[in-house]
Amino acid sequence: MGTLIVALAGVLAFVTGRALELDWLCFWSKPVPILALLFWLRGAPAGPYRRWIAIGLVLSLLGDMLLEWPADLFVFGLGAFLLAHLAYLRAYLQDNRTLAPLALLAAAGCGGAIFALLASGGLGALLLPVACYALAISAMLWRALARLGGDASRQSALLAAVGAALFVLSDSLIGINRFVTPFSGASYFIILSYWLGQWGITASARSFSTAIALPEKSIGDLTGNRL
Repeated sequence: MGTLIVALAGVLAFVTGRALELDWLCFWSKPVPILALLFWLRGAPAGPYRRWIAIGLVLSLLGDMLLEWPADLFVFGLGAFLLAHLAYLRAYLQDNRTLAPLALLAAAGCGGAIFALLASGGLGALLLPVACYALAISAMLWRALARLGGDASRQSALLAAVGAALFVLSDSLIGINRFVTPFSGASYFIILSYWLGQWGITASARSFSTAIALPEKSIGDLTGNRL
């Protein structure tokens, strides 16, 4: 509970910094929620799932600092978050590797719509990086949704799916605000959906059941339909 209180304190400090335009407060408070989640994650069952979620959080922390740094490091931040999504994708594959076509269709439709919207705003030299990023978040969302129809505990699967969806929403809002049209309150909606998404993903690790985890070395075939 203490770590979550620290996380909420970091959230409050960051929001206050945004409201008062105190860049220094935003810079130093932004990593606090993710650092708190990393400590909270220690209470999750040990294993590959927790390890890959931890890697995703560390990469997200790096992305946070790159985006908040007083210089235009957007592409580098994008790269860090892309790797974070791939880490979460790897975690979700621990207990479900079936095709899950309905989840695939939903994730592909979401990712395609987001990319089309951003491309309509003119991405220029960022067209390929953003396309790769859209593919990564779509794959991450697909595997999170696929767990809903697999053998994962219901609570873990729901938390991961909601967390992944909120993370995708946050990324989409960043893209819309940057490439399509800036909108009022964007920074608040972006960061709050992002932190809630990260909380859901981390909480899914604390609810993870190691009894149903697949061996890490087993790749398996993406076949079958459980969703």
